Amino acid sequence: MLDDFFHAPVMVKEVVEMLLINKNGVYVDATLGGAGHARVILENSDCFLVGIDRDEEALHYAEQKLARFGKRKVLVKANFSDLVRVLEKLDIEKVDGVLFDLGVSSHQLDRPERGFSFNFEAPLDMRMDGGAKLSAHDIVNGFEQKDLENIIRSYGEERMAARIARAIIAKRKLAPVKTTTELASVVAAAIPAKFKGRKIHPATKTFQAIRIAVNDELDVIKPAVNAATDALKSGGRVCVISFHSLEDRIVKNEFRTLSTTCECPKDIPYCVCHKQAKLTLITKKALKPDEQEIKSNPRARSARLRVAQRC
Repeated sequence: MLDDFFHAPVMVKEVVEMLLINKNGVYVDATLGGAGHARVILENSDCFLVGIDRDEEALHYAEQKLARFGKRKVLVKANFSDLVRVLEKLDIEKVDGVLFDLGVSSHQLDRPERGFSFNFEAPLDMRMDGGAKLSAHDIVNGFEQKDLENIIRSYGEERMAARIARAIIAKRKLAPVKTTTELASVVAAAIPAKFKGRKIHPATKTFQAIRIAVNDELDVIKPAVNAATDALKSGGRVCVISFHSLEDRIVKNEFRTLSTTCECPKDIPYCVCHKQAKLTLITKKALKPDEQEIKSNPRARSARLRVAQRC
């Protein structure tokens, strides 16, 4: 049923205010998900919207949810890193705005069979695109110890990464780690009690790290932001919602790079690089959800919104 794919979009009011600078324009929701943002964008304008998602299930439900908007929208199965190709196939040269809502959706977390969450016993999967080759099972049971450690430390910012990687290797020597709950137990047992936080499950960072690796979530952000920037009309805007520091740092740094001009060394008396800024920062600091939204949707707590405008 359609209600089964409920996903509460975060910072909707802010997105509408920041993104919809031309209510008759063309917009891209590059991470369509449950179409929460897309629906509100279409309701508050007369725009044409391109919705992109790599999750077939998400596209199926989004098509139903947005059916009443008819030909004012088109939905495409693709990774948001394929933004340029998608627009070329649709013969769209420039757009008025692009929205990225990074990370995993509530629906993906809440569906046990997707294998994203340790709250349910399910096969290790974590693929946003069910047709992708690499799964969490492949990483946990096939990667070398040093690679596991690097993933958990780099993508999960987990200081116990070495202990966790050793524990996973020891467990899989006895038998493959097949389920989410098995992996969560291995991780929890590897972390000394004094290092276990009270607010989050000890496997939270490890699950985040493996999910990011499975879906190549971080490496595609920088090129996607650049592609979106190049696709914008003058005055068009790119909005990015991130949910953890690694994502937000990439967005922040890329926005800064795209909004600066001269990058010549300071000891050169005049500019020789002739770099032109492509973006103007609309949000100097990331916007955060208000207390009312956090209270009604606790998952919004970590959301950060950054907005920039095409020069």
